[in-house]
Amino acid sequence: MNKTMTMDLAHAVPADIATDARGTTGGSPQPAHPQSLLALPPGEARDSLLAVHAVLQTQLPPGRLAIYEAGGGSTSFLPLEVLDRAHVTVVDIDEDQIRNNDYAQETILGDVQTWRFKPDSFDLVICYNVIEHLSDVEAALIRFCESLKPGGLILIGAPNPRSLSGVVTKYSPHWFHVWFYRHVRGEVQAGRPGHPPFPTFFHPLVTLSNLEAFANTHGLRFVYRKEYESPRFPEMRLRKPVFAALIDAVAVVINCLLPGKTDVRHGDYHLVLRKH
Repeated sequence: MNKTMTMDLAHAVPADIATDARGTTGGSPQPAHPQSLLALPPGEARDSLLAVHAVLQTQLPPGRLAIYEAGGGSTSFLPLEVLDRAHVTVVDIDEDQIRNNDYAQETILGDVQTWRFKPDSFDLVICYNVIEHLSDVEAALIRFCESLKPGGLILIGAPNPRSLSGVVTKYSPHWFHVWFYRHVRGEVQAGRPGHPPFPTFFHPLVTLSNLEAFANTHGLRFVYRKEYESPRFPEMRLRKPVFAALIDAVAVVINCLLPGKTDVRHGDYHLVLRKH
């Protein structure tokens, strides 16, 4: 994929927007946002998700939408304007995640790697914080493409396996992930049924360059692509400033040793792809 053709809207929305749960900014009424965005600390992750919302609102067709969410718990990452006019179908292999979902019109207990819908069924397929947990990402992506209407969109949100947090996640045991969620992020339910963190596989297709190659060979073109600093960093700076300063220092040293403009704190990415 020629990267000059990739739309990067990370700065399409002002970075200083701070919207509360009532949808107000500086005392002025603003469109309400889903809890997934409100829960993000100010930073690159929030800015990018706002930019993704802007892309979806302008690129999806008007009227009623058919949306397939591959893996879906209690929180939607879609803008409310899109969610309010959509019939959402969720497929998830976890009974607790299905039980926690309260925004989908249809929930299916099944495996996104093997579940098939009729061709040309959906305007949008969303796979958010899911592909890193799949053992056969290629099978899942092929199923997504089959179910998508011509001109339809795929939204993928995933961690970057080549980042500092990605490497730590890949090579550390699951009990460490649970400890981090509970004691650094403060999520007391972490590791219990239906609650993250979930076991992570990091199939080779989770790597962004491999996903780009898959897109080029399967009739998908990039509408939006953004690598951004993991929200774990601003969270740590607020909750554990000394620990965060140490991790930031380690990241700076690693960045100096790596070629180019690599930033190992870019632990996540958003992709929006369009089917030809």
